[in-house]
Amino acid sequence: MGDLVVVVLPVFGLLGLGYVAARFELLSARAGDGLSEFVFAFCIPPLIFRTMATASLPESQPWGYWSAYFIGVAGSWALAMLIGRAVFRLKPGENVVAGFSAGQSNTALVGIPLLLKAFGEPGAVPLFLLLAIHLPITMTSATLLMEGPRGLHPLQLLKRLLLNPILLGLMAGLAFRAAGLPLNGPLRTIVDYLANAAIPCALVAMGLALRRYGLRADVKLSAAIVALKLIVHPAIVYVLAFKVFAMPPVWAGVAVLFAAMPSGVNAYLFAERYKIGVGLSSSAIALSTGLSVVSTMFWLWMIGVGNR
Repeated sequence: MGDLVVVVLPVFGLLGLGYVAARFELLSARAGDGLSEFVFAFCIPPLIFRTMATASLPESQPWGYWSAYFIGVAGSWALAMLIGRAVFRLKPGENVVAGFSAGQSNTALVGIPLLLKAFGEPGAVPLFLLLAIHLPITMTSATLLMEGPRGLHPLQLLKRLLLNPILLGLMAGLAFRAAGLPLNGPLRTIVDYLANAAIPCALVAMGLALRRYGLRADVKLSAAIVALKLIVHPAIVYVLAFKVFAMPPVWAGVAVLFAAMPSGVNAYLFAERYKIGVGLSSSAIALSTGLSVVSTMFWLWMIGVGNR
């Protein structure tokens, strides 16, 4: 429990820093908007580019592992959108943010240190394999869902997608990898600078947004999303990884614990980018991060590593 608290505290520290900066008017709402735009357009794309250009992927893909995790993502995402539309009457864009918040995990800040602590070196390979495709798939899916229903002409939609910073980072990384080019020298330094700034800047920006929107925005819906993220998502993955698909126990445990992580900060960045559902995403991230201290201990016990 103590180790998990130590891992989670930096997240709240940076959130709190942004919140205090807004509370005492050290930074304005305009600064928060600008910081969010900077992260989305100039930090997240290099992060995706670096991941896709340098990730070591196996020759034979672990389809059972991928299926177990991403069926869980799709299930919790779809349920959040269904609840958002049927119960809370959300607009289409808000519904996408609700689904994204329920399906996308906080991997960089909480997932990596926690999973390596739980599984050690044997868990590194499945962890980093999932990290390599997690953000590109969830970000791309959210972008397609957000852009698709807007009634654009197919060519207009294609243009918007091709100019989307997230998809640009993904396509550039895949092209760089296919060409067999090494990512080193000054280019690597620039990419690292921007990619490494993504998480801390995003959390400070989200703290600024929390001050503006507060934790009271869509409280009931936020609670439903948190339940989907911390309970339903890992439960689906648990059944599939341990009962349906064949894979090593460590791989199954990594998939479950990865799913049990709180909502990722990218949901907030995505909402801020489209100026819709920002209060919902920031509330879901803050609530799920705090409650994950307890829920993660339960999932550690369920997969048999709670006493390690």
